Order: sequence, then structure tokens, then C-alpha cells
Amino acid sequence: MKCIGISSKPGDKLATELASELSAWLSARGCNVLVNEETADVIGCEGQPLDQLAGKVELMVVLGGDGTLLYVARHFIGSPTPILGINLGRLGFLTEMPAGSMFDAVDEVLEGNLKTKHLYSLHAEIWRGETLLSSGHAINDVVMQRRAHPRMIGFEMFARGQLVFRMRGDGLVLATPAGSTAYALSAGGPILHPEVDAISVVPVCPHTLSNRPIIVPADDVIELRLIESPLPASLNLDGQEHMVVNEGDRILIRKDGMVSLVYLPGRHYYDVLRSKLNWAGQVEKDT
Repeated sequence: MKCIGISSKPGDKLATELASELSAWLSARGCNVLVNEETADVIGCEGQPLDQLAGKVELMVVLGGDGTLLYVARHFIGSPTPILGINLGRLGFLTEMPAGSMFDAVDEVLEGNLKTKHLYSLHAEIWRGETLLSSGHAINDVVMQRRAHPRMIGFEMFARGQLVFRMRGDGLVLATPAGSTAYALSAGGPILHPEVDAISVVPVCPHTLSNRPIIVPADDVIELRLIESPLPASLNLDGQEHMVVNEGDRILIRKDGMVSLVYLPGRHYYDVLRSKLNWAGQVEKDT
């Protein structure tokens, strides 16, 4: 690999310092380093839009937490370029590489010793009648929820053209396996293994307690219809892109393109769950 991209968490001093050090380290090894515009502004070099980097770099290194990685990865949907996340956040389910191992990890990847996992995205569209109002992508979750008002919203969910349920509550989370450990988990949803090809449907504070989380096949097209809302509601994609939904609007959600993440060889998903969620059942050491 000779062309490497770097992106760091905006406004984070440590991320900025590490981005500058990594850029110099890569350049000294003969790599062509490309930096996104936000990072370039703070480390003092020329930058490029993330959409352009996706078609140029052979590896994208992201310094920050899961939110930073999601922001970058949303621009790499459909690109084969692997993304290496360096964890400067808290839990770090996606950015699992420790900052202290950054140079060793990048060196291993440059030598071709990398393993990747592929995450699929969700594509969401808002329709008013026959007019497409807006659309976007999410890697973690698509969330419909009440906006500024305190009252519940009412909506219907359809899958395969069939009514699944009508519900009143604060909202609904549609999560990929990658997003099942984020907002969906906080709302009481199940954890989905990354190899499970499914979408988790998790009600948020349902008025009727019989509305429970369900799992649907990832290839199903899901339709939501907002049938009751005193003021406009909101559709949030990964908590980073926000769209307005009015009463009567329809939302279509379907599985879409993939992103590729570099992960630590020898580290298994259940190890991640135990360490990140502080589960019991750690492997006992021999005495």
C-alpha cells in the first residue's frame, strides 16, 4: 500500500497530534498521504473531500471514536478501501485498535497483514405522495422519533408489503448488526452478531408494552408511515444526518452498500463484547 488517507476527530487535540505524527511517519516510509479537509485545516496541509479520498486511497486511517469512524465510513459506502479505526473514544466497538498500537498496526497493514470485516449500510428515503423529499445512508441505525414536542408519535410499520404493527411511542430504531450495540441496545434491543444478515427493529418507549423488539431479514424492504404527530418528527441516520418527517409521509428503508473495516487478528467478537460491556466470564489465567 502506497497511498494512505488520514482523518481525525475535529477539535480533538490528541487526534490532531497523532494525525500529524502519522502523516510524517508514513511520508518517511515513501507513502503518499492524503488528508481530508477538516483534518488538513488543523495540521496545516492541503486536504481533499472525503468523497474524493474514497476513490484514491488504498487504506483510510481514522483517529477518534465510533462517531468519527461512522462519519468517515458513510463516505466510503460501496468502496473496497479498508478503514482502520484508532480508538480515542470511550467504548470503541468499531474503532477497536488502541492508540498506543497505532504505528505497529499501520505497519502490519502496510505489509499486507490485515483482516477485514464487511458491514452493510441502510438506505432511507422519505416520500410525500409520489415525491421523493430526501434520502441518505446509515451504517449503525435509522431512527424515527418525536422531535421538539413532548407528545408521542403514531406510526405504522410494513415489511414485504404487509402490516407488522401500529404503534404510539417516542420512536423506532432500525439497526444493523453493527448498530445493535449502540442506541438499539440502550432501548432494550438484542445484540446481533456481525455475521447475522438481519435488521433489529426496536420500539422506543412504546405506549403499549406488548410492542417488543423483533428481528427481520436484512433483504426485506421496510416502510414506515407517520400517521400521528402534533409537530414534525425526525429521521436520524447514525445520529449525524437529520431529516424532517411530517404526518402522512412514508419512509422506505432497505439494505445497501458495504464498508470494509480492519480488525485485530486473533480478537473475536465475544472477546469484544466481554471487554466493552464488562460481562462476567473472562478467561481464567492458569495459576
